[in-house]
Amino acid sequence: MGRQKVYLDKLSRTCQIRNLLLRQALAECLGTLILVMFGCGAVAQLVLSGGSHGMFLTVNFSFGFAATLGILVCGQVSGGHLNPAVTFALCLLGREPWRKFPVYFAFQTLGAFLGSAIIFGMYYDALWDHPDNFNVTGNRSTAGIFATYPGKHLTILNGFFDQLIGTAALIVCILAIVDPYNNPIPQGLEAFTVGFVVLVIGLAMGFNSGYAVNPARDLGPRIFTSMAGWGMEVFTARKCWFLVPIFAPFLGAIIGVVVYQMMVGYHFEGEVRDRREAQQQNERERLNSISTNDHNKEKEVS
Repeated sequence: MGRQKVYLDKLSRTCQIRNLLLRQALAECLGTLILVMFGCGAVAQLVLSGGSHGMFLTVNFSFGFAATLGILVCGQVSGGHLNPAVTFALCLLGREPWRKFPVYFAFQTLGAFLGSAIIFGMYYDALWDHPDNFNVTGNRSTAGIFATYPGKHLTILNGFFDQLIGTAALIVCILAIVDPYNNPIPQGLEAFTVGFVVLVIGLAMGFNSGYAVNPARDLGPRIFTSMAGWGMEVFTARKCWFLVPIFAPFLGAIIGVVVYQMMVGYHFEGEVRDRREAQQQNERERLNSISTNDHNKEKEVS
């Protein structure tokens, strides 16, 4: 055991990364990998088993718990965003520096890519055994295991609105969860409440297109499927649908930030600011009073 500890210590020192941003980015990569691996794994079971090993409810529970686990894995290192739209919203509020946004986006997308690759490898034989195994569209298509695609009834405009509202709802709820002035969540339970939010969004808004509400979660697996056998149709299907879950969530994040701050956030922050300014004013008045008394005493002595 003594020699093993020496080797482990050497390995730890060799592999240690001292650049904070890179450590945070790697943590985001792993957290997003877990989100996609467990979430898309549930979809794979549902699709490839023909419904015998899953249902709409189990997929939503899987994504909700996967979000919780992903945040638990990386939250203390990177904040557990798992979603470029969340990073974007926090940058808008000045809670994260803008230099984090492109780095987090890239590593979150990489994590989603790797998570889908793991599921592809795990269910590789089942995919080959499935009819229409590498179809992008149609009733028995399998591309939807990894990335989101619109239902037959959904137009691009309605799909854009779907992603817009879903992401705005996600951001509003997350801002409420992390707001220290608004009924703060007990430390350690933030991950579970965010997972609950993801579950509720899936149950309420998952019918139209699978509620990506996360550009990295959709883009990473879509890139992987284009390389793994589904081809470039994953980008051209349904009038280039793939652009919707990339751009709509960012606009939804802006709306979510504005709605929360205008209706809740600024008012709590204003109360705290008013109390702080009142305390500072009282402190200044007290100091002025002490200074005046000392000055009067000096006059009396002289």
